[in-house]
This record gives sequence, C-alpha cells and structure tokens, in this order.
Amino acid sequence: MTALHGYLAPEGFTEPLAEELGDAVVRRHGRLLLASPRDPAPAWAQNVWRDPRELPIASIKDASRQLRAIQRNWVLLSEAEHRRAALIDDQLPHVSAKPIAPYSELPTAPLGSWTLLDRDTVLCATDCASPFPHGEVRFVEDKHGPPSRAYLKLWELFTLEGVRPGPGDRVLDLGSAPGGWTWVLASLGCDVISVDKAPLDTKVAALPNVTFLEQSAFALDPAEVGPVDWLLSDVICYPERLWRLVERWRGAAARFACTLKFQGATDHATAARFAAVEGSRLRHLSCNRHELTWSLLGR
Repeated sequence: MTALHGYLAPEGFTEPLAEELGDAVVRRHGRLLLASPRDPAPAWAQNVWRDPRELPIASIKDASRQLRAIQRNWVLLSEAEHRRAALIDDQLPHVSAKPIAPYSELPTAPLGSWTLLDRDTVLCATDCASPFPHGEVRFVEDKHGPPSRAYLKLWELFTLEGVRPGPGDRVLDLGSAPGGWTWVLASLGCDVISVDKAPLDTKVAALPNVTFLEQSAFALDPAEVGPVDWLLSDVICYPERLWRLVERWRGAAARFACTLKFQGATDHATAARFAAVEGSRLRHLSCNRHELTWSLLGR
C-alpha cells in the first residue's frame, strides 16, 4: 500500500471527506479513507496516515509483537473486530494522551496509527501528520473565564501553528458574541475591536483592552476602522458571504483566521477558493463541527 495514504475523517464527518476526495478513494474503512497522496492534504482529513502497510497476523500475540518490533508508540483506530483489536491494544505500551495547556510545545515522540482491516490483517502507519491521537487536540479547559467553548478553536489553531497575536497587536474579532474569541485575544494582551449585533458577555465587555461595536460585521467599513494586524471571524454565515467579506479586508488586515460554517450541504467550491489563497491553510480542527478553519498567518 505504499502508493496510498490513509485520510482520517473527524467523527461524524466522513461524507464531507469522501466528497472532497471523490474518485481518488480506493477503499473505505469506517472513517479512514484510503486514497492516492494529495498535497496539500484534504481539508476534511483530521489526520493523515502516510504510506500505511498491511501486516498479516496469526494471532493477538503476533499482532502486538509485529507492531512493537516496528516502533513503541501506537494509537488504535477501532473500526472492525473491536474485541480483537482491544486485546491487541492491551499488549502494546500505553500512550498517554493527557490534556495540554494552550500554546504548549507539540509532542515530538513518533506516534503511529493502526487498525484491524479484518481478523487477520493489521493496517498501520508509522508516519502520521498529527502528533496527537487521531489528530484530536485536548486541552485543560478553562471552566470560568470564557463565556462559550468557541475559545478552544483559537487555542487549537494558535497551538498548532505556533503563531498568535500578542501585546500591541490591533485585532478585529467579527461575529464575536458572546465573546469566547475576544476573551482569548484580550488574555493575550491584544487591543481587540469586538463586533457583533448581539451583546458580549458583560465580563468580556468590561475587559480594559476590548472595544465593542454592536453592529453587523458586514456593515463595517475597512476605511473607517483602519489597518489591523489580525482579522478573525467566527461569523455565522454562508461561506460565499464570508469570502466576499475577506476580499474586502485583504488590503487592511495582515493576518486572518476565519471559520467557514456549512449549513446543510458542504460548500466544497467556496472552500476550494479559500484553500487556493497563496500562503493560507484550510483544515478541520478537532474543535470544529460542520465547519473548517481558514488561516492566512504569514511568518
């Protein structure tokens, strides 16, 4: 199977990945789709198994022996023969997946992925795109400060990229209510212009480096606001409308991080327009739902 990669869909979103890959899919194994390599990786692939290989196995002990002989750390994707897979996994070294703090260093230990295709065949990959099990980043959550769990999307993006705004940066947060993203940005020391037709959480609105504009993000004039270091958007709108908004701000904002939210069918055509922007990246974060995160961060 050296000519194929395994593309792992997020839980519940196998179909958008299958649609994105189209006829390139050779085999489906639950939410793992085997297809010819693509660069860049599909946006809906939360992890990529590079050049997976099949291992014929004679027994549970033989499977664990073969995997341990290849490398130490493995994470199981259980899609078939669940009991047998669990017994094999029990004989492999335990892999700790403790929640991490935001902006932590990414794990560096090699982490392979494996699954049972059937009772007598393991599929495994030593080289995976994500250093986290199944590409899922888990954080030590803040249960008191942020008014919603949307803040986790920014934590994940900034942690994975190793780039984030800081003190002195002028940041525009569109579609901000109730204020999860504004809370993150303010905690980083940014000067935040927070925009939404709905009110902010009172604690977030009271932060000294937050200016709140109670209006539509789409009515905001870049010429009146002036240049910003970052434009962030978690606005609920169709992706095509978000594309037009980003186009308006391309000359006024240096860096972008935006959520493409899909209502009903996935708008692959507009997603592809975002992905085609030079220097940008479009992907499904593990904290996303039926949405993708587009970032143009520069360096």
